[in-house]
Amino acid sequence: MSIFLIRHGETDGNAQRVLQRPETPLSARGLAQADLLAARLADEPISLILTSDYARAHATAEKLAAATGAPLQVEETLRERNFGELRGRPYSEVGDIFADGFSPPGGESWERFFERADRSWERVLAALSTAQQHVAVVTHGLICYAYALRQFASPVDEPVSRGFGNTSLTIADATPPYEVKLLNCCAHLDAATAHDQRSVSGI
Repeated sequence: MSIFLIRHGETDGNAQRVLQRPETPLSARGLAQADLLAARLADEPISLILTSDYARAHATAEKLAAATGAPLQVEETLRERNFGELRGRPYSEVGDIFADGFSPPGGESWERFFERADRSWERVLAALSTAQQHVAVVTHGLICYAYALRQFASPVDEPVSRGFGNTSLTIADATPPYEVKLLNCCAHLDAATAHDQRSVSGI
């Protein structure tokens, strides 16, 4: 049994390098990416899909649910880091939002974000405790980063990157030490919908 960790499909905000609001939908390209991801996982025995309630993640999860028949469960702790009053603004206007110690006005510091990400991981573990088959988690780039950094055991001793691609798939064992078997893989995307490296750290 495995954990399938998935970042949402692309949005116009990703492509335009804008800090996104919760209601930001998938773009046409993002919907196509989500379809390709769903096709990749259609035959996998997934018993449950946990998803962020933000529009871009939920729409990606709906595509996966339609392909696999697995039920959806919304988990608000899987939301992206809250950048508060900076949401809606271009990256070019807000400085280094990923810097240690940076605390966005009205949003989450790194410390508070990681605390919430840890709570979301407890929800994943609770789902795994009753699951008979794989559990998929559809979320956002920085939650993927938090899990890779704090929860998963990587077979390669390398620094963990924040750069998770749109609809990237990470697969980890569902039992401790949660060893990663596949990391940040976008092999399902063809040339027409492949991840734009300019938005790899976008949220």
